[in-house]
Amino acid sequence: MTIFISIAAYRDSELAPTIRDCLAQARDPLALRFGICWQHGDDEQPLPEFSDPRFRVIAVPWRESAGACWARAEIMRLWNGEDFFLQIDSHHRFAPHWDAVLLAQAALCGTSKPVLSTYVAAYDPIAGARQPAEPMQMEFDRFDEDGIPLFRSHAIAPAERARGPRRARFLSGHFLFAPGSFVRDVPYDPSLYFIGEEITLAIRAFTHGYELFHPSEHVLWHEYSRLYRTKHWDDHVAERGVPEPWHLRDRSSRTRVSRFLSQPDVGPFGCGTVRSFAGYEAYAGLDFRQRVAHPAALRGEEPPRCHPASESTAARRWDLRIVLKRADLPAAALADPQFWYVGFHDDHGAEIHRSDADGPELRALVAGDSPEIVISRGFLSARPPTRWTVWPVSHSQGWLDKLVGAL
Repeated sequence: MTIFISIAAYRDSELAPTIRDCLAQARDPLALRFGICWQHGDDEQPLPEFSDPRFRVIAVPWRESAGACWARAEIMRLWNGEDFFLQIDSHHRFAPHWDAVLLAQAALCGTSKPVLSTYVAAYDPIAGARQPAEPMQMEFDRFDEDGIPLFRSHAIAPAERARGPRRARFLSGHFLFAPGSFVRDVPYDPSLYFIGEEITLAIRAFTHGYELFHPSEHVLWHEYSRLYRTKHWDDHVAERGVPEPWHLRDRSSRTRVSRFLSQPDVGPFGCGTVRSFAGYEAYAGLDFRQRVAHPAALRGEEPPRCHPASESTAARRWDLRIVLKRADLPAAALADPQFWYVGFHDDHGAEIHRSDADGPELRALVAGDSPEIVISRGFLSARPPTRWTVWPVSHSQGWLDKLVGAL
């Protein structure tokens, strides 16, 4: 099994130690192929490893670099049909036989399209210290000012590790392991800069039918502090005569990410067609338009298992009515509503369609004193919806008790 290793390196003295430790700790170093975007300073010399036929290198003077996502997109062009794809940064240390561990973890996922990813434990290249070799998971932290979710890491409990890879809501840019088909299906968007890389990647992978997991075994360490190295945003300022200052790239990128999260599209750098954007929101427990997270996402719980259904039959139109008893709704859903989640699901519980009630519609629904509240929806689906869910959210109390029923 060959593994293509993508490394985007920007003026990083840790690149050489990372490559050498990667090879030294691998069980089968001859099966590794490296794709490197070497964004170098004027005084840096090519590494001896670059002459090894296992290495494919794009050499870029630092002034010509367009950022991390651009570099990752360039590296994907070097993929040559290898069986697996591993994306890392240029500052890592590796566990013994890390390659065998990843292949075994992928096999345990029980799917042909697994993606193993997380924020891994840290190491300090100056002190040589490493955090405990614990498997980690990614958790929702907060929405930033542009409505882009940010994440944090947390150790997976020992009891959870014993069950094997843990289903994941999110993906990391600095550690991602997937079948080689990922390169073809989910190519990197070179116009992104930094913030928003990970959430768009997770959505796109999910909607292309990939299953997201955190490995249940430790694989590698990552350097987080950035204290020892020059960053792209240190160099790419107007005073240094670069073609475009970093803050302009960052603003354009954030606008692109925010637009995608509010108006998702299908395309080479957009969503796939295997699952829906709304399906990812339900799976991850996030509502991008309202900028709220479900309680399970806030608690870092494992997301629900996906049950993708066949779409081989022709879609038909469904016109449905949900009749709620006003008395069954939580008081805050009527007195202090922010929005109501409105979703339709199949026999497996997989979301087929979602169209929330908010704005003028929601104000009309809660107005008056009629004992019944009727929500009407129409949509196309090849799968028959069998159940509905209404899950109110209030400004003051967040997610309230959900209401469910059969169709």
